[in-house]
Amino acid sequence: MDDWLIYRGSGEPHDGIQDLPAPPPWRAFYSDRPTAFDRDHAYGLSDRWPLRAVAYQADPKTVEMVNTALYLRRPLLVTGDPGVGKSSLAYAVAHELRLGPVLRWPITSRSTLKDGLYRYDAIGRLEEADRTPAATPVDVGRYFRLGPLGTAMAPYALPRVLLVDEIDKSDIDLPNDLLDVFEEGFFEIPELSRVADTLTDAQVRPADDGRRVAITAGQVRCRAFPFVVLTSNGERDFPPAFLRRCVRLHLPTPSPERLRAIVHAHLGEAAPHAEQLISLFLDRRSKGELATDQLLQAVYLARHAQGDTTDRGHVADLVLQFLNQDRL
Repeated sequence: MDDWLIYRGSGEPHDGIQDLPAPPPWRAFYSDRPTAFDRDHAYGLSDRWPLRAVAYQADPKTVEMVNTALYLRRPLLVTGDPGVGKSSLAYAVAHELRLGPVLRWPITSRSTLKDGLYRYDAIGRLEEADRTPAATPVDVGRYFRLGPLGTAMAPYALPRVLLVDEIDKSDIDLPNDLLDVFEEGFFEIPELSRVADTLTDAQVRPADDGRRVAITAGQVRCRAFPFVVLTSNGERDFPPAFLRRCVRLHLPTPSPERLRAIVHAHLGEAAPHAEQLISLFLDRRSKGELATDQLLQAVYLARHAQGDTTDRGHVADLVLQFLNQDRL
């Protein structure tokens, strides 16, 4: 039954992505010359992400839904309470399948589609044009930088991992704007399209500062659809057209067994007081909203508190504070 699984949730890097079959005909995109990327590049954020990726505890349902999104080339919309691992899932998949650094796009109410696609330093380009003789070749591409979404849609031979974090905080139009890019696997950079007659190819920096991406005639065309994780804390509803084109996964509140596995994965065996703190955490969670990372903080703090007689309940009070505003 598990033979079809590309992502296995083991945390051990492997080359299973090579076994991913061709996409369904309605999700096949372009056959442009493939762009290479460093599959073992650093995560691009901080040293904490490799640990989170390795320590992530994926349950069987999560593993199946990740593989469903991979096979169907559809975005994975992940919902759940704060701290259940929605964002960490993207890093776990990138680590296990060796798909390079995660391309993270944090969403706010002011985020627009163009923010995710590319940036253009028009002032820098004009200043150079004023200083450069007309006959001198100009590297126009260095005034552009692809955003996280734009980089994910570049013609890579293997899928990149794109994390669109907290999409429920976006303006009402952004989910529908994303649909067109995800459906067509294509977007245009008008500033490059306008000079396509004199500049066929431009070498543009990707969001992760990896190898430059060759863009022909100002068009960015997807070759391998990225593995897209869209996280939501449930602060808004999404249009039916958007939901229809996503694979949906709800991450439940971790059970006591999963909490023990998470604590062990992050902090190891050397946490003799962990069981007491897990019991305290479960008791408090039944009365108000708490996040799993608060438990990890409590276990870490209690480990380093001085003295064997330290009141673990008092240590827990320092960090196990309810997230519900009406419980503060």
